[in-house]
Amino acid sequence: MKVDFTRWLPAIAKDSYRKTALSVAGVAALGGLALAPTATAAPVTSGPHQGAVAAIDLATGKAASSAKQDDQPVESGLTTGSATGKPPAGKPSRAQLIPHGIEGAQSRVPLDDAQLANARAIVDAAKKTGVGDRGAVIGVATSLQESKLYNLGHLGAYNDHDSQGLFQQRPSSGWGTPDQITNPEYAATAFFTALKNVGGWQNLPLTAAAQTVQVSAFPYAYAQWEEQAADIVQQLW
Repeated sequence: MKVDFTRWLPAIAKDSYRKTALSVAGVAALGGLALAPTATAAPVTSGPHQGAVAAIDLATGKAASSAKQDDQPVESGLTTGSATGKPPAGKPSRAQLIPHGIEGAQSRVPLDDAQLANARAIVDAAKKTGVGDRGAVIGVATSLQESKLYNLGHLGAYNDHDSQGLFQQRPSSGWGTPDQITNPEYAATAFFTALKNVGGWQNLPLTAAAQTVQVSAFPYAYAQWEEQAADIVQQLW
């Protein structure tokens, strides 16, 4: 059943966000990353656009290893985790963020400024919609799996049907127009509003809560991002 989230979501200014949405010219080959269960670039059969190469390098960590010493490092506490189990003052604890424990092996990717900005938009939407820090972890982990926290525009031949944006939401399934779902604030608000309609989502494992909203072909893939998502939320909350 299609759900028309546009009926109740407020209109959100999109111009500034649309300028940062990655399109086929920038991340053609990144389409595989949005679907793959691990942080490994999907193979490409023809030479990708140079912008796509750069995006893949950032998403898989190659940029960090090849950066010059005086360059701004891509790795940060948001990808490596806290050195101690004690949260910074005023931040949610690990027990709050991961109340049910992690499921399976965990994956991590380095984050650039665009990914961090998108993560912050998700955290802000979690606060506004009232899903709290646990909801924020589910949202960030979902976006890490679906798009590696990149605001993906249409990827042409690499696109998964009509999926776009941070959560790879589909206009044909009622999530909104392409302009709306490539607006991080709108996309995250739509995701969290749907999450709140999942009965008992707070008590579900992350992958079950995310899959109920997303209906993904890879239902168990979300779990691998729980630790990194918790690190991100803890520091941005």
